[in-house]
Order: sequence, then C-alpha cells, then structure tokens
Amino acid sequence: MEPPTPVPPAGGPPPGRTGSSTASTAPGPPGAPRVEDRKTRIGRYVALFAMPFLMVTMMYATYVGTMHAPAPQDMPVAVVGSGQTAEEVVSALDSLPGGPLEPRLVATVDEALDLLEDREVSGAFEIPAGGRDEAVIHTASAGGASQASTVQQYLAPVAAENQWRITAEDAAPLPDGDMSGTAVLFAGMGMMLAGYVPLSVLTMSLPFLLALRRFVPLLIGWAAVTSTLIWTVLGPVVGAVDGHYLQFLGVGMLTVGAVGMTQMLFTKLVGPLAVLFGMLLWVVFGMPASNLALSLHSMPGFFQFLHGVLPLPAAGEALRSLLYFDGRGAGGHLLPLVFWIVVAFALALLKERRSGTAIPAAPDVSDVSTPLPALAGGPVRSPKVRYFAAVAFPLAILIGVVGAMSASMHQPKIHDLPVVVVAADAGQAERMAEGLKPRLGDMLDIRTGTSVDEVKDQILEQEVVGAYVLPTTADGGATLYSSSAAGASQQTALRAVFQQVAAGQETPLELTDIKPLTSDDTQGSNSMYVGMSWIMAGFLIMAVLRGGAPELTRLRHFVVKLAGWAVGISVWLWFLFDVLIGAVNGHALELIGFGALTVFCVSLVTGVFTRTFGLAAIIPVMLVLMLAGVPASGGGLSVYMVPDLFRTLQDVLPLPAAVDTVRSLVYFDGHGIGRNLLTICIWGAAGLVLQFLVDLWLARREKKAPGARPDAGGSGTSGGSGAEAFGAEAPGASDAAGSSASASGSAKKDEDLEPVPAI
Repeated sequence: MEPPTPVPPAGGPPPGRTGSSTASTAPGPPGAPRVEDRKTRIGRYVALFAMPFLMVTMMYATYVGTMHAPAPQDMPVAVVGSGQTAEEVVSALDSLPGGPLEPRLVATVDEALDLLEDREVSGAFEIPAGGRDEAVIHTASAGGASQASTVQQYLAPVAAENQWRITAEDAAPLPDGDMSGTAVLFAGMGMMLAGYVPLSVLTMSLPFLLALRRFVPLLIGWAAVTSTLIWTVLGPVVGAVDGHYLQFLGVGMLTVGAVGMTQMLFTKLVGPLAVLFGMLLWVVFGMPASNLALSLHSMPGFFQFLHGVLPLPAAGEALRSLLYFDGRGAGGHLLPLVFWIVVAFALALLKERRSGTAIPAAPDVSDVSTPLPALAGGPVRSPKVRYFAAVAFPLAILIGVVGAMSASMHQPKIHDLPVVVVAADAGQAERMAEGLKPRLGDMLDIRTGTSVDEVKDQILEQEVVGAYVLPTTADGGATLYSSSAAGASQQTALRAVFQQVAAGQETPLELTDIKPLTSDDTQGSNSMYVGMSWIMAGFLIMAVLRGGAPELTRLRHFVVKLAGWAVGISVWLWFLFDVLIGAVNGHALELIGFGALTVFCVSLVTGVFTRTFGLAAIIPVMLVLMLAGVPASGGGLSVYMVPDLFRTLQDVLPLPAAVDTVRSLVYFDGHGIGRNLLTICIWGAAGLVLQFLVDLWLARREKKAPGARPDAGGSGTSGGSGAEAFGAEAPGASDAAGSSASASGSAKKDEDLEPVPAI
C-alpha cells in the first residue's frame, strides 16, 4: 500500500520587489501606500502565476517520475545455507533480469536475522536442510511493508522452481495499531511541517523573532510542543503508536530543530524565496528518499544518496529503529539531524554578524510595536493576534495532515468488498454465499450470479471488485476474476481472502486479472497523482492571488485569467506526465479538457472562501479538497479499506472524481466519466453562483464604508504570495499594514477593488 503524498507548503517571492525599494515603487513608513508602475505590476502578476506553476511541477514531476513504475535494483537479500544448492540459489537470484536483487550467502539463520533486524538486508531465504522440503522466507514488515512484499515476490518463484514448500515468517511484524506501517511516515511528515511552516508566518508578521538570540529558544520550545502533539495524535488519539513518548520527543526535537534552523538560514539568505528551497529539500526530494512509502531500493540512485542526508528519511528511520527494532541503528540516523542543526546555526550566525538580522523583502522592524498584518495580505493586527496566528496556522496544518491521514489509513480493514460468487446453478451459488457469510460477512458484500461474462462486465464497470467462479466439474478448479487497474490494494486483499477459501476447500485456484495495470503504472498511483495535481493547481492559484493580487479576485477580473491558467496548466501537466515522463499514455484531449475543468471549478470554489475569510480559509479548503479527498479517492488505498465516511465522500468530492476519471480513461474506456463530470460541474456551478453573491456583498460593504481600504487583504505590492496555510511567504511584507495599490496611479485604473474581511 502506498500512502498518499502530503500537500506541500506553498509560497513565493514577493511580487513588486525582492529586496530594497526601487525606482518603480516608492517606499514609505509602515502602513503607507506605495506607488507601483505598470511594468512592476505586470512583473508581480507573472511572479504570482509562476509560483503555483513551479510548485505543482516540482512536486508531481518528482512523485510521478519516481513512483509510477518503481523497480527494485540491487535489493540486498541473504540466502541461508551451504553447499552447491545454496550457491545455485545465489547465482539464480543474482542473474534475475534487470538485477533486482543483490544476494549474499550466510551460514546460519541467526546471522541472517541479525542482518534483517539491522536492515542491512531486505529479506532472507532459508534453504531446506536436513531432509526437509520447506523453504522459509524471512521478512521484516516493520522495516517497510512494500519492501517485504517485493522480497516475497522474487523469492517465492525460486522455491517453486525447486519444488519446495514455502513458509513466510515476519521477524519484525507491524503492531495491530499500525497495520499499514504508515505511523513513522506521518510522524516524519508532521515533524518536517512543524519545522518548515512557521518561518513563513514569522517572516511577515514577527520578523524580529528571526534573530538567533530569539529564534533558537523559541525553536527548542516549539520542537518540544509539536513533537508531543504528534505523539498525542498518533498515540492516544489514533492508536497507531503504543507508548514511546520519550523516543518521539527526542527524534522530534532533533527533526524540527534541523528543518527549522535550516529553513531560518534559507530565509536569512533569500527571504520569501526560501519557501522554494525548503519545499524542494523537505517535500519534493524528502518523500522519494525517505524509504517510508516505497522501498528505497526501487528509487533512482540520487534518492538513495539523499536517504542518508535529508531530515525526513533520518526521522522516519530513527523512529522505525526505536519503535520496532529495539533502537538498533538509531544513532546513525540521528547524526544527519545533528549535522543540519550545527551547520545551519553556524552559517546563520555568520550571516547575522556580517549583515545583521534584516531579512530580504521582509519588514525591517526590531520589536513587536511596529504594526504588521498577522497573515499574508491581511490588515494590520495587534501583537496578540500576530502571535496567535504564528502558532495557530502551523498547528492547524500539523493536526490536519497528521490527524486526517493517520486516522484514515493507519489500520486498513477490509469491509463490504463487493464480490460475486458465480456458479452454473443459482442454487449452488447461493449455498456457497451462505457458507461464506458467517466467516467473511463483515469483510465482503457477497452477491451471486450465473454468468461469467456478466460479472466480468460488472468488474470492468467497477460495480464489483471481483468474482469467485466455482468449479464446473468435481476435479476442476475455481477461478478468481479481479482487476488491478481498479485498485491494486483491493485486488491483493481479495486474492488473499479467496486463496484461503480455496485452500480450505482443497480446490485449485486460478487468478485472472481481466484489466491489469500497465508497465507505466505498476503501483496504480498515476491516477491519484494526476488528480491531485489538478486539485492543487486549482486551489493554490486562488490562494496566491488572494495574498498577492487581491485586486484580481473579483469575478469579472480574474475569470478570463483563471480560464487561461486552467487550460495552460492542464496542457503542461499532460505534457509532463505523458511526453516527458511517459507515465500516462494517450487520451490527451480528454485529460486536458477534464483537467482544465477541474482546475477552473476548484479555483472558483476556493476563491469564494479566500475572498470572504482571507487566507485562513485555505486550511478548511485543503482539508476538504485534498486531505479528505485522498482516502475517498481509492487512489492509494481502496475505499473498502478506510472508514465508511470516505465511501460517502467518494461521490461528493472533486478529487475522487478526478482520480476516477483518469483511471477510467486509461483503463476502462471512459466508463463513469459522466458521473464525475457532473460532480465537478456542481462544484463549479456552486462556486460561480457564490462568487456573484460575494461580489454583491463586498460591493455593498464598500458603499457602507466609503473610507475603508479598497481591499483588506492588501494589493499592489503588498500582501502574500501564496497559501499561508502551507507556509506561504508574504510578498511585499514590508508593507507593514498590508497597504493597497489602489493608492497608486496604476491601481486607480482598477476601480473594482473591494474591501475584503480578513481574519
């Protein structure tokens, strides 16, 4: 099972200026309007559209490029035995096409298990000895569930070729509370976000706290609080972790400290642009290199190098060692975190001594008395509100990502999986179904049928997951029909269930995949990543415009630009995924068209909330559109293996509609696209109607308060560049009061600037 990818923090460069004032913008005291000429305004708009383009491209180019068809390379395995047979097995494994395994011969089982628990090998193959005909495959699912599964796939055929019976033993099983093995993944993600996100808010609202003498003690306290919070969510609340608080606290403080200190260094060097450097290291490179979602041995060599360098892999592997392997090897994984802290602190100290505490493109203030906005593009706020925002925003993101993802995916449990029992006689099928219900009634939604062709059509139409066809003769075998293209995780679960059923009946079982995954989508994750890229491109553009160009957010101003963005980014994403990466083949017009519609409709809905509630609205929008949408989509884990709530949301949310559309186009001849199109259009129509209502409401507010600033969220060269909820920086944050460009000559041409209430 492949966990979903976290939504990265977002942000961008300050539109209007990137450092000190220039001839194109006339600076003034905090809160004073600044003049922006036409050339500068155009540059600001270009920068704002460039930011979501770069962020979506970086994230999904890397994820799709590394995860659409992962194949193991030189995965280390131990072969236990001696003599000619053992040497022949090693030779056979070493000569497998593509070089997936790197076998080594060891003398004893204890030696192999030590290597396995030290994670120096991914599995061990114990050759039969002493007259036995049983081979044992040893794995450690706590070291990576996908890795353990891969080892078995390659070792089992060798045993079959030698006519050995196979026994599988798990040397380090996952606990019942974390059957998916994702607790360390979500913990590492949370620690990374806790170190990354706060710097964006601090840069705009409380920049004086970024002086080392203030920042270091705050970072220590913040690391302790957030590490405790992550443990609380994963432990007592969700139940994925049992105890180990001190281990979480120690790893968390080092991880949050490493990411936070390094992100602070980036901020001191490049100001708001630090968000791009952070996103690239912590999110884009960190996940493929982490060994937490897919085996590291299936990643390109560059990511295998980064595995020993970046904080996310270090945090995840250290937690694995402490939780599941009695701390073996934990010290080696903690060293990179210490290295990041020490080096980042030393370089930041050197930077301060040479050029002071000023942050490029940030407000030049030395204490809390200077009026500043609390959030990007917002009005000036009191110190209490700004302190609250600096804490509340990162915590909201942390709880949302770790809580929502772990609660939905930490303990996948099969329930109500629709399956048809097929027999030549209806009575025989009914009797078989009744016999299965006492044992499998909660797991399966068992139906009956008499036509194999009909149930195959139902599988292709995704009405059922599989069909168990009973033998037609006394000595015949049963057949299980399923489709990996409809969901690899649910097919694996279905096969495991009916292999046990057939074994209990002493009936041979033939497994038939009537619609298999392609060689360009071996994990079945392409549809999820393509759909996520559309959703992210949709809501991110409105967050960026709300923070950096609120004068464009009125419907008649941005609808044409938004349509152009939707079409342009959809064309680019198809070109990226198909032509450049080769993960999604064909269906260009359909994918571009549906992608553009999805981006456009999601943007309309997002704009309603960002215009009325400010950038604070990005948090609930992200929770609904992305975090709830991932488990409801069935893209990573089957909807029949997550809580029932997400099966209901599957027919409501845009991300499941987008994911199902990609899957249907690529594998199922477009079946069900009409239903998905209706879902997206309903969201878009609701967003369009609400946008008109927001226009009217804001116009009425403007008339009632003629002396109010044209847009409470800032404009012109003030405001924020992106989704604050993802760590967006505040472009032009030196406009301490979030001043509007309506005071400038260029802004006078934009007569429709509206006052927007901001949080």
